[in-house]
Amino acid sequence: FYLTPSQVNSILKANEYSFKVPEFDGKNVSSVLGFDSNQLPANAPIEDRRSAATCLQTRGMLLGVFDGHAGCACAQAVSERLFYYIAVSLLPHETLLEIENAVESGRALLPILQWHKHPNDYFSKEASKLYFNSLRTYWQELIDLNSGETTDVREALINAFKRLDNDISLEAQVGDPNSFLNYLVLRVAFSGATACVAHVDGVDLHIANTGDSRAMLGVQEEDGSWSAVNLSYDHNAQNEHEVERVKMEHPKSEEKNLVKQDRLLGLLMPFRAFGDVKFKWSIELQKRVVESGPDQLNDNEYTKFIPPNYHTPPYLTAEPEVIHHKLRPQDKFLVLATDGLWETMHRQDVARIVGEYLTGVHHQQPIAVGGYKVTLGQMHGLLTERRARISSVFEDQNAATHLIRHAVG
Repeated sequence: FYLTPSQVNSILKANEYSFKVPEFDGKNVSSVLGFDSNQLPANAPIEDRRSAATCLQTRGMLLGVFDGHAGCACAQAVSERLFYYIAVSLLPHETLLEIENAVESGRALLPILQWHKHPNDYFSKEASKLYFNSLRTYWQELIDLNSGETTDVREALINAFKRLDNDISLEAQVGDPNSFLNYLVLRVAFSGATACVAHVDGVDLHIANTGDSRAMLGVQEEDGSWSAVNLSYDHNAQNEHEVERVKMEHPKSEEKNLVKQDRLLGLLMPFRAFGDVKFKWSIELQKRVVESGPDQLNDNEYTKFIPPNYHTPPYLTAEPEVIHHKLRPQDKFLVLATDGLWETMHRQDVARIVGEYLTGVHHQQPIAVGGYKVTLGQMHGLLTERRARISSVFEDQNAATHLIRHAVG
């Protein structure tokens, strides 16, 4: 059973999305010219998600990838909610007060984010009220805590990740009178997701990473060649610091059972994630929630099962590792991708393929000859030379599609 090239293309291009940033948005010239995104499902429904949004009340742009496991519910919730938590964490006290006063008096809210979404990217309308109430509680607390200091981006990212994970856990414990919503919040909490998020504001690039998705910077060297700079570290058994961190957080008697077959408690590949309350809640709490939860939850073997050697939870955290990088002229592009890409491609190849792709696209711009008189023969020479530089590989209009094409061979 072979697919024709046109069938392959339609599958590869089905989820592609491109966005060009307006050159001047009235406040500041963005250091982001635009982005291309795409995803290729390995299962149905696909468990990975992506998000991109411009922060409207602060400067900066947010981009992220979310890799779900044990179902897509947690990745979906995090992809919808995390950017709001980050944006709120970054807002100055006066703006938070304005927003709270607007809600209080029933006036229209200041928009916080402008989303850049693919038409197929889903938003759960049923949960929006619940999600909004949790977010509002968060900004009310930020108002009460006001220290008058401007928020540090690193701190804002860490607080937002931890707070959202906390809310996911809390919503599942409290439950919901609406049975659909009740089942939804439990599915979100019992499934899990890793997250890798970039916040770009002028020359300041922050990467917040939880789990094993990755951020990589493409750098053009003086000789025109491309190199890769890692801006995140995988949180898994291959990362010695991460293994040490987990061991430090639990008694010595548990040491030999914490990481087995390169997995946390022998079960989970990433050592940091949202949700996954099976690795965070006490056994009593897990039993209480499952027993009082809807029947679908009881029928699910995964929720009833307790990890082996489970003595001193939590074994898992959603706290991100944050890396700050000041952008330089040679930093040309950023790649955010889940482990599906990095398992098949080395970062150096990723840098070269995207770099050559962007240069190829650049070569396809109309030839500018200024005010010179150019003979037809000279023009023919210029065009032939340009054609030789572009191989047929640059048929993709989207850099992410081009990368996926290479990743799947």
